[in-house]
Amino acid sequence: MAAAAVLVGGATIALAADISGAGATFPYPIYAKWADAYKKETGTGLNYQSIGSGGGIKQIQNKTVTFGASDAPLKGEELAKWGLVQFPMVMGGIVPVVNLDGVKAGDLVLDGPTLAKIFLGEIKSWDDPAIKKLNPNVKLPSQPIAVVHRSDGSGTTYNFAYYLADVSADWKSKVGVNTSVEWPVGIGAKGNEGVANNVGQTKGSIGYVEYAYALQNKLTYTKMINKAGKTVAPTSENFQAAAANADWKSQPGYGVILGNQPGDTSWPMTAATWILMYKEPQDKAASAEALKFFGWAYKNGGKMAEGLDYVPMPANVVADIEKTWAADIKTK
Repeated sequence: MAAAAVLVGGATIALAADISGAGATFPYPIYAKWADAYKKETGTGLNYQSIGSGGGIKQIQNKTVTFGASDAPLKGEELAKWGLVQFPMVMGGIVPVVNLDGVKAGDLVLDGPTLAKIFLGEIKSWDDPAIKKLNPNVKLPSQPIAVVHRSDGSGTTYNFAYYLADVSADWKSKVGVNTSVEWPVGIGAKGNEGVANNVGQTKGSIGYVEYAYALQNKLTYTKMINKAGKTVAPTSENFQAAAANADWKSQPGYGVILGNQPGDTSWPMTAATWILMYKEPQDKAASAEALKFFGWAYKNGGKMAEGLDYVPMPANVVADIEKTWAADIKTK
């Protein structure tokens, strides 16, 4: 049931509302899988609203859920202002996806500057010389490019825009980095689900989604040329390579951005996703139940995460996070 719900835009994990959360669509497929297994094992359910990172931040600030979820980490001053604790739950990859007749997953190669020009509206056709140069052996149609982007406040957008700003001065100056940006071109869709559905239905389109959505919707993902100049595919190994050198303690709330990391095999749009909880929760019992679920997921959910091509958090980072829980979140 949970797996089927993943395919529905704005879906929630339809289980008993013992634990309530809302936010990022990026991790929804793995949260659904964990929730189903946890419900069977413990009888405790999870009601998670897959509404986008912006919505998750608003709901935790309004205290309508036990936890919020965001792929764009809050800065230290924001965490302090709201009295929140932040910790990463899992990592994954953002991938460009296209709908082109005759082009299969992994056939097309893009680099950062070319991707930025597409989303800036400067490259308008699939047979543009910049794309042809990267793909001399791919038959590219003389077809307009239909750009699909997020319409909601989105951590996936934040990480995608962060990468484009890092590789394109024009993107940095004209559009910038945020959970919501002023898109120069394209049509908007809500959630990773919405972008996946739009790309799947629109010939000549390109969008960006978390990798699990590309796989589940059988979308055509592209390869990328990374910071080291190597052509890489989106795989859990390459996501892990990008995360390997992350210094999680270097930022408040473990808020490390993994975009455009060095390394021959690093996928350039790797990202983490974070949980937000109150230090002094209104409902301490509910917060204690949520931490039990997250602790169970860290301990038992690694194989399930890898099965959907997410990357589990390293054991040493989990140990630090659990110390943070004990020190900072009052559940008694």
